Amino acid sequence: MMLARLIPHPLLSTTLVLVWLGLVNTLTLGNLILGVVFGLIVPMVTAPYWPDRPKVRKPLRIAEYFLVVLWDIVIANIHVATIILFKRQRDIHSVWLSVPVELTSAEAITVLAGTITMTPGTVSTSLAADGGAILVHCLHTDDPDALRDTIKARYESRLKEIFE
Repeated sequence: MMLARLIPHPLLSTTLVLVWLGLVNTLTLGNLILGVVFGLIVPMVTAPYWPDRPKVRKPLRIAEYFLVVLWDIVIANIHVATIILFKRQRDIHSVWLSVPVELTSAEAITVLAGTITMTPGTVSTSLAADGGAILVHCLHTDDPDALRDTIKARYESRLKEIFE
């Protein structure tokens, strides 16, 4: 119980320490101590504003999700560069598509929308009022249904395992 008060959100604490160390870009004892202080104080101060903290059911799946997204970003960069360099404008088929969302956690939906936006060539623009769909713009696709299915299979299904 005391540990839960000291570290109310362990994932946030760990993330803050790692982000701090990445920002200072020098691993020293002082920077590590300051990062740990931030990682302890910020979650304690903000804990009252997180009454329904998301429960991460399978934390090891986060690493897998991260690697999948990283791979997709690299591949999408190559794909977008190819489109920009070699496709004529009239051959580019930009589309808007609605991706139905089965996720119920606000945090999971946010991660999904952020992932779509971070992947070059796609951007999530809005969430339906009922949270049931995300509107996505795609720079180029010949098969919008396949793109929607890919988003659901590669990202949403993994996020369901992590958060729900």
